[in-house]
Amino acid sequence: MEADHARPDHARPDHDDLASLKVVPTRHYARWAAALAVLVVSVQFLHGLVTNPVWQWRVFGEYVLSETIVTAVGVTLQLTAYSTLLGFALGTVLAFMRLSAGPVLRTVAWTYVWIFRSIPMIVQLVFWFNLGALYPELGIGIPFGPVFWSVSSNDLIGTIGAALIGLSLHQAAYCAEIVRGGVLSVDQGQLEAAAALGIPKLRQIRRIVLPQAMRTILPTAGSEIISLLKGTSVVYVMAIGELFYQVKVIYGRNGMVIPLLMVATAWYVFLTSVLSVAQYYVERHYARGAERTPPPTPLERARRFLAGLRAAAAQRRRPAAPLGGGHG
Repeated sequence: MEADHARPDHARPDHDDLASLKVVPTRHYARWAAALAVLVVSVQFLHGLVTNPVWQWRVFGEYVLSETIVTAVGVTLQLTAYSTLLGFALGTVLAFMRLSAGPVLRTVAWTYVWIFRSIPMIVQLVFWFNLGALYPELGIGIPFGPVFWSVSSNDLIGTIGAALIGLSLHQAAYCAEIVRGGVLSVDQGQLEAAAALGIPKLRQIRRIVLPQAMRTILPTAGSEIISLLKGTSVVYVMAIGELFYQVKVIYGRNGMVIPLLMVATAWYVFLTSVLSVAQYYVERHYARGAERTPPPTPLERARRFLAGLRAAAAQRRRPAAPLGGGHG
């Protein structure tokens, strides 16, 4: 304070002069240039997408909702749904086997994950498709002893069955690691407290571990399901009528490769978008215990934006108050 009083009057800042200064925001020229370049490239791409006759949008519109394509989309969804359920069921078992105290269970689970993550999916599918050549018959009996009942492998495991087995076993190896990582993310003190209260082990897993682990499991699991949806296109090598196989058959007949590939692309984009939205809301559901006030959903943001626009419009329509404010 003394130093401030000691300063001469002409050295003190004038508040009126400071208020009259014009504040100039920082200009980000590089950011503007990059944004302009991205916009130009995007507009050029969209222009070519609309005007280039090679895309043949008439053919695209003819086939995108055709009965053959819609049926193939149904096959793709069935393969994805069944493989997801079986893969996560087996993967959860494998995850807890890896976390168990028994060395045999840990070794078997680790070996399974190692082998099935090392072999490409297409190799596994072709292997299961040709299982009948390796084991002509499958039966039930005494190990290393007589067989009481047997059936032909080709009759028991058809083409769809082989595809489901290959997809599910391949998926289980990745699901096991996803579930194991989620379980390891749960604080060990939670289990110690549950054990101290005498809660059974299975109930600890079902009511304490898994609900908390879901927050870690879901983001990676959602990405894995989306990857599986696209990965079902590999079963075209088994001549199963899923989306990509049917598209390949159609453009093999009529030669319209580009528009038919765009049909498959449009359906894959639509299906993955639906799965992404579902993943968002499921993650939001399981995040309720961790976030007191979760962020608004896109729909809530849109409603707030529209409400703000309506409020601003109502404010502009409201008549202005008289300046005097007194009685004449």
